[in-house]
Amino acid sequence: MRSLLTSRLLVIPRLTDIVGFVSLLAIVLPGSIFAEESIVEKLTRQTQELYDSLIPGNQGPWKKYYADDCIFADEKGRLFNKTQLVNDVTPMPAGYGGSIKLEKVQSRVVGQTAILSYEINESETIFGQELHARYHTTDTWLRRHDTWQIIASQSHRYYEDPAIGDADPKKFTDFAGTYELAPGQVRTVSAEDGKLFVERKGKKEELLPEAADIFFRKGVEGRILFRRDKQSGAVVTLVDRRNNEDVLWKKHS
Repeated sequence: MRSLLTSRLLVIPRLTDIVGFVSLLAIVLPGSIFAEESIVEKLTRQTQELYDSLIPGNQGPWKKYYADDCIFADEKGRLFNKTQLVNDVTPMPAGYGGSIKLEKVQSRVVGQTAILSYEINESETIFGQELHARYHTTDTWLRRHDTWQIIASQSHRYYEDPAIGDADPKKFTDFAGTYELAPGQVRTVSAEDGKLFVERKGKKEELLPEAADIFFRKGVEGRILFRRDKQSGAVVTLVDRRNNEDVLWKKHS
């Protein structure tokens, strides 16, 4: 007579059977979560391989993982085809080094298309001096002929405020006054307790010095510059510089 324990063991699947069944699911159900996780891990590894190859200037991964008909847009807005992209990968000069690491990877896999969107944390060393930059990149991978390759890539660089420079607070009163863009369109600059502020329509922001007559607002791209009259040296214009284009505000009082 079978014991109760023996009877129970007969109906409990063996661990090897469970592993085999899960492996079978991953094979026969390519759209399942098992396959998706495998694809994402593989493409993430290959993407990191691309960035690891930049320091030595190894073009191999870029030839392998980018499709011949790819479109690559860098953080400067430049467009590259595959030939241009591969040719741009060259060894860093002597005295230069660094590392590039993928972070916060997000993914979507639909059929034969996979999208990886991630942050890039770049550290660069130039003759012992260390620089840092952060980017966000989105790659579209396409599976053709059983091979995954990047068909499109788009990057942008995160904005970082410049370092605060030296400025003489005693000269901040030179910038104080009302500036007019057009009738009814004014902004005021004031000096308070050794700091400089700009205000328009009730919104008041501190102007942080980058250089003697050049300022910036925290978290805001662009610069605020002050121009002086060549003869008298008095401030006559506030320049709101945006992406290298200027909006001029004339000093009214």
